[in-house]
Amino acid sequence: MFWLDIFTTYLYGLKTIAVAVAVVIFISSLDDLFIDLVYWCRRIWRRCFVYTRHRPMGPDALMAQEEQPLAIMVPAWQEHGVVGAMAQLAATTLDYENYHIFIGTYPNDPQTQAEVEQVRARFPNMHSVVCARPGPTSKADCLNNVLEAIWQFEQRSGMAFAGFILHDAEDVLSPLELRLFNHLVGRKDLIQLPVYPLERPLFDLTGGHYLDEFAEMHAKDVVVREALVGQVPSAGVGTCFSRRAIAALREQGNGMAFDTQSLTEDYNIGFRLKQLGMKEAFVRFPDFTPGNQPGHPQALRHWGRSARQASMVAVREFFPNTVGAAVRQKSRWITGIVIQGYRTLGWTPGAAMNYFLWRDRKGVITNFASFLGSLLAVQLLAIWAYQQLVPDSYRFLSIFQGERWFSLLLAANFVLMLNRVVQRMYFVTANYGLAQGLMAVPRLLWGNLVNFLANWRAVAQALKAQDIRRMAWAKTDHDFPSLGDAARPQQALEQVLLEQRALTPERLQHAQRYPMRGLSLGQALVHRGEISGLQLAAAIAAQHRLDSESLQGKPASGEMATRVPCAIALHYRVLPLREEGDVLVVACETPLDPVSFAALQRKLRRPVRCVVAPTGEVTVELRRLYDPEETEPAHELLAQAVHQRHLTATQARSLWLRYVSRQVQLSDVLLALGAIDPAVLATVLLRQERAGIGLGELLVQQGVIATETLSEARRVQRGLQPTMAQLLYGARTVSHAPLLLAHDQ
Repeated sequence: MFWLDIFTTYLYGLKTIAVAVAVVIFISSLDDLFIDLVYWCRRIWRRCFVYTRHRPMGPDALMAQEEQPLAIMVPAWQEHGVVGAMAQLAATTLDYENYHIFIGTYPNDPQTQAEVEQVRARFPNMHSVVCARPGPTSKADCLNNVLEAIWQFEQRSGMAFAGFILHDAEDVLSPLELRLFNHLVGRKDLIQLPVYPLERPLFDLTGGHYLDEFAEMHAKDVVVREALVGQVPSAGVGTCFSRRAIAALREQGNGMAFDTQSLTEDYNIGFRLKQLGMKEAFVRFPDFTPGNQPGHPQALRHWGRSARQASMVAVREFFPNTVGAAVRQKSRWITGIVIQGYRTLGWTPGAAMNYFLWRDRKGVITNFASFLGSLLAVQLLAIWAYQQLVPDSYRFLSIFQGERWFSLLLAANFVLMLNRVVQRMYFVTANYGLAQGLMAVPRLLWGNLVNFLANWRAVAQALKAQDIRRMAWAKTDHDFPSLGDAARPQQALEQVLLEQRALTPERLQHAQRYPMRGLSLGQALVHRGEISGLQLAAAIAAQHRLDSESLQGKPASGEMATRVPCAIALHYRVLPLREEGDVLVVACETPLDPVSFAALQRKLRRPVRCVVAPTGEVTVELRRLYDPEETEPAHELLAQAVHQRHLTATQARSLWLRYVSRQVQLSDVLLALGAIDPAVLATVLLRQERAGIGLGELLVQQGVIATETLSEARRVQRGLQPTMAQLLYGARTVSHAPLLLAHDQ
């Protein structure tokens, strides 16, 4: 019959395609099998012969090393709703203090800029970098702008970053990440952490197939790659470059470290650094510090999860969970790694490196082959079902029989496919538990479809593009895990003062029109007597959702001062007041930012609660308790005046309030004068804790300010804060009563 002839011809064509697909899959599967064998042999060898002689390094070794300055670079195009949450989570969870986050935004993206500005108001180590050109340009172009801003910040602060870290706006960082980079950056030029997608619901096939791919790739494939050729591809996040590496990349790129015409500039950098003789490392470091252990979950969903794998220091994030978004993201990867990568990198003289280049690029073939294999399997199953269900049916499958080599090829592919399934299930289970490991099987088929569509889109775009090196930044929309108690925008201090009726609008306008040199607005209001120090403290406390508390003229306890070392107390400008159980209550005039607050608790190794004290109270007591040689005996002078009946107790209390409220820190004066910005000050204060010299001297020594600027700031400070002797002399003059004090003599 005519239809039978057509169908038979179709089947012969199907067989030809099946043979070609089977050969491609066989070659690719042998390639994967080689990686499997190397991985497992290496793992067994290290367990039997390496770890028995050398104990693996623990987190204590990371904690013991002095913190070097690190810079985190975050490109952000249309990342409002994400970048602020990322910065907040990083600042409150990272077990590190000496770092800065530079967020690159665009002039035509006001929403992201506004969110970054809100973050900057709370975190002095956050920096907003507005790119020169409107977006979207490319991720590399944004990073180049960020690097330029980092150089400028280094010149202002007199510091030099030891490491430069790549992150995206949706990344969730491990607490020990910066500790690990700090430990390795002096010996390695590119350090890459594993990337593990955050878990999606079990039946979210699109979001889940990312779990499967990264779980296997970053636990096995990249490990083998580093072991065999010493080259590590940057994932674009969780990558730390040494200063030497960034300098070499900038020199090679004529001032541009990142290739602005590449969609996957991070991937290319790994090869560029390897060609320059740099050392690269892929680091898998388990974090078993208290509070970070995964425990032993009872639910079947997480049964089988490895405690070591689940606690790995890694970058975690939500990957796309819609087909369209996944296809766009993966097509960008394919274009950058396979198509652009082949044009720019070509092949190398080394066979081993070329092998891994082949593995990176084979996807452009195997993605099509895997999808075609799936389609062939569906059709052959349908034909098989027809033959089983229809009596006296045509034996169409006989066309695929009779050739022993083909049968052996299919049998080999079946065995290799089982190996792939077992490998995938093992690594997914180790990271996410048995339930996700079982779901990895159906997700293999779904992943084939997504990869095929991404492949098709990448090839189509490449064919349409006039210049493959000039393609737009196809950004992926990002999700970020809920933080629970999300940070609310901080209210302006003047608005709080008005709401608390501590100030009238007219008096506020007058203070804003006539500022006092060397003082912030709040300090100037207190100096002028417009508001009291207690009112200012209450307003600042409400602004930061804290409590306010006054010392009421009583000296702080010298015994409590021993709870906080001098260098720490002066660095964070906190005064220990009392203990409430295990919690140490400290007073401050300016609330600590979340980064500093977390660092303070780590250094004191106990929970801390901050209360806001009236302006000057903490300053006076810090000078008395921690720097008595440079401080006049204000309490003693006032007590002596009362004892000699030159002042009444009421007058003494009033004079004390006047004295305290006019004491200002040198750092506050420098900030108010615009001689230094808060981010630079935070950096220098961190160095001062270890330097053991005064802030002014350190600022001059580091080249942050000139000697003349320091002298001027000190002159302004002396003019703003009277000594107790001066106040007592003024009181004596007003009362026309003799006041002979030992201090005057």
